[in-house]
Amino acid sequence: MRAPEGDGFVPPDYPFDKLAEFSELAEKLPGGAVDLSIGTPCDPPAPAVVAALSSSGAERGYPPSAGSAELRQAAARWLERRFGVQLSPVDELAACVGSKELVAGLPHWLRLRSPARDTVLYPSLSYPTYEMGAVLAGCRAVRVPAGPDGRLDYGAISERDASRALCLWVNSPGNPAGQIEELSEAAAWGRAHGVLVLSDECYAEFSWSSPPHTILESGNEGVLALHSLSKRSNLAGLRAGFYAGDGDLVSYLAAVRRHAGFIVPGPVQHAAAVAFDDDESVVAQRKAYRERLVALAEALTLASIPAQVPAGAFYLWVKAPDRFAGHGSGSGFELGRYLAERAGAIVSPGEAYGPEGADYVRLAVVQPTERLALVADRLAGTL
Repeated sequence: MRAPEGDGFVPPDYPFDKLAEFSELAEKLPGGAVDLSIGTPCDPPAPAVVAALSSSGAERGYPPSAGSAELRQAAARWLERRFGVQLSPVDELAACVGSKELVAGLPHWLRLRSPARDTVLYPSLSYPTYEMGAVLAGCRAVRVPAGPDGRLDYGAISERDASRALCLWVNSPGNPAGQIEELSEAAAWGRAHGVLVLSDECYAEFSWSSPPHTILESGNEGVLALHSLSKRSNLAGLRAGFYAGDGDLVSYLAAVRRHAGFIVPGPVQHAAAVAFDDDESVVAQRKAYRERLVALAEALTLASIPAQVPAGAFYLWVKAPDRFAGHGSGSGFELGRYLAERAGAIVSPGEAYGPEGADYVRLAVVQPTERLALVADRLAGTL
């Protein structure tokens, strides 16, 4: 295949493809590597959800692009149970093929609707797909810094950038640092500036310092909430989620996506409806992640790598101690190399989440407790 001509787009390296060195070091230890780099669940989903995949009878026909009535009603019921939010499952909620494709695609769909605007605002320390979605849409990607409390500093957004903005991304609880945003403040800023606020809430069930919240609690006008079953229900392989909020925007996106052929498979829609009606397994999953966060944070701290349980999500965001600086690369990368070589843990260097993360690593507690115990024993020098 020919290389792009002129200034044609060349996809950058995928952030997690750079972990080969860590993997090689970790695999050398007895017991092998413990992969804490990506937030892919290891625990089983609810048996009823797995059973539902083979009982829908939806294999033959084309399923609704916006989601079946069963799925949309189940998602709406969950929003009401969990957040006290009521909305129309017909006009204010629609399905998506997992939330990542929507995060990456929204700037493109929004720019078709508002071609005079060309800017995507997103947290300076964040999930890389917010920036990549802007790049793929040919937009300006503008970072919004955090204030001293770790939350977005809306006062740092210039009037020029606000006037050009298609949207503002917020993520709460946040990836990678686990901060809890004041979502009502984000909604108020967006409405005051005529900017759509997109709230990625895929970790909402894993809020540790406060009850879970959604931006929809402040009303639907000018906001969109994104939810997924990947983390909540250990169903990353199903690729099922939904977006909800402003009725005009939901209708627009559902129509555009129908033309583009974005459809959650029928059997998956049936299983997703069962998952959104299940709360019991989520309670157990919350307990497991909380225990793993506490145990791994303690193990790191005992190894003179101070770590704290975050306000939300299931990641430890750990700053590299001073002893890891000055080796020719970011101290976060050096800490990542050390954890791979000493503890067999594969972690994500913080630079993948923005320049402010260069001195950090992110550890996802998505391995079984006994594998995390193996990391702890290696750090303590008992193995």
